[in-house]
Amino acid sequence: MLILGIESSCDETAAAVVEDGRRVLSNAIASQVEEHRKYGGVVPEIASRRHAEAISGVVDRALSEAGVTLADIDGIAVTYAPGLIGALLVGVSFAKGLALSTGKPLIPVHHLRSHIAANYLAHPDLQPPFLCLVVSGGHSHIVRVEDYTRFEVIGRTRDDAAGECYDKAARAMGMPYPGGVALDKLAHEGDPTAYVLPRPRVEGSPYDFSFSGLKTAVINRLHNAEQKGETVNKADLCASFQHTVTELLVGNTVAAARDIGADTIVLAGGVSANSGLRAGMEAACADRGYRLYAPPLSLCGDNGAMVAAQGYYELLGGRTAGMELNAVASLPITE
Repeated sequence: MLILGIESSCDETAAAVVEDGRRVLSNAIASQVEEHRKYGGVVPEIASRRHAEAISGVVDRALSEAGVTLADIDGIAVTYAPGLIGALLVGVSFAKGLALSTGKPLIPVHHLRSHIAANYLAHPDLQPPFLCLVVSGGHSHIVRVEDYTRFEVIGRTRDDAAGECYDKAARAMGMPYPGGVALDKLAHEGDPTAYVLPRPRVEGSPYDFSFSGLKTAVINRLHNAEQKGETVNKADLCASFQHTVTELLVGNTVAAARDIGADTIVLAGGVSANSGLRAGMEAACADRGYRLYAPPLSLCGDNGAMVAAQGYYELLGGRTAGMELNAVASLPITE
């Protein structure tokens, strides 16, 4: 079964063709990173316009590289939630047009579900149930994946997402967008014990995260040093920050795995590319005997292949939509 996946939730216009939810035949992406870099982050209006300009060509390229036509496609999957509403609308509108004109099933896909599904493309042996840590610029969730289309949120951030915290801390240190990548790179040159940073906990919710205080602590340390005429060792601060975030993400995840009896942990989302998180989770899982899966770096960011992969399982589960499908800016993974 061939699924065409379309992704436009943020600043990547992407389309891909995937066979049976596991085999990538094509994966075309048009990135806007360079354009948004001069603004220090994604500008929603610009992102929407660029999606509108790129989407037709990106879908054509995905079909061409896969060596198929729309007639060969069995379903059209599209990210409809969550994300930037204007950006989502471009992908949803285009997918609806394709579905209407071809008579193919229209498959609505939740963005976080598709990030989890990226692992199915890289690991043929991976099957639910498992516990997944989904970390990105907008989300930090610990999710029990009960089946391909059944999910339970075990823990989540109460304020900033881990990726957002990375980007804002990096911006405060004068690093270019996307800041998380630059911070990760510089952290390798620093001492992770040089700065003691807060490790916020959510009382009564042992698996939930809170990152806003950590972000503020980094910003305040930089401001205080500037006011006193002191120099901050940015490499040390990056290393200390990354060590703290990793400790929080890994600690809550392995605690949840222990308490619910899970023996398989999966990483997903853009921040799953972070070297500190990968190393920390690998060490923790090795110590406890858990199996660990993570997507290759090429599938950590937003892409159409992960949408097509999850779309395959949504279609098998009987989930399709009509022309009433609309984009939704915020939506739980369970809906």
